[in-house]
Amino acid sequence: MKVIQIAQRAVDLDRAAAFYADLLGAKPLARFDQPGLLFFDLGGVRLLLERGAPAALIYLEQSDLHAALSRLEGRGVKVVARPQLVFTHPDSTLGPAGTEEWMAFIEDSEGNTVALVSRTPAAGD
Repeated sequence: MKVIQIAQRAVDLDRAAAFYADLLGAKPLARFDQPGLLFFDLGGVRLLLERGAPAALIYLEQSDLHAALSRLEGRGVKVVARPQLVFTHPDSTLGPAGTEEWMAFIEDSEGNTVALVSRTPAAGD
C-alpha cells in the first residue's frame, strides 16, 4: 500500500497557498476555487488543502530542522513546540538505523499543526 494523498483543512486558499509555497519551496500543482481545493506535491504524494477537510497533523521532513525553524519563525510563523529529540533508531524498524529523530511543531496559516522532522546521525556514531 502506498500513500497517494494527504488532506489538510484550509479556510483561506490564498493564504494557504502562500504559506505552503514558502514552507515547501514549491508552487501549487493545481487549484480549483470551486469546490475549494489546492494541491502541492510532497515527493510524489499529493498534499490537498481543502476548505471542507478536517484538521490533520502532517509530518514533513527537513534536512536542517533548526535552520528551517529559524527561517519560518523569522517570517512570523508560530512555533508550537521547539525541536526535541523524540527517538533514537537502533535498527531500521521505524527509520534509518543509527539516527536520531528530532521534531518541532509549527502552526500553519490555517491554524493546523504541522510537524517538522529531521533525522541526524545518532550521538556517538
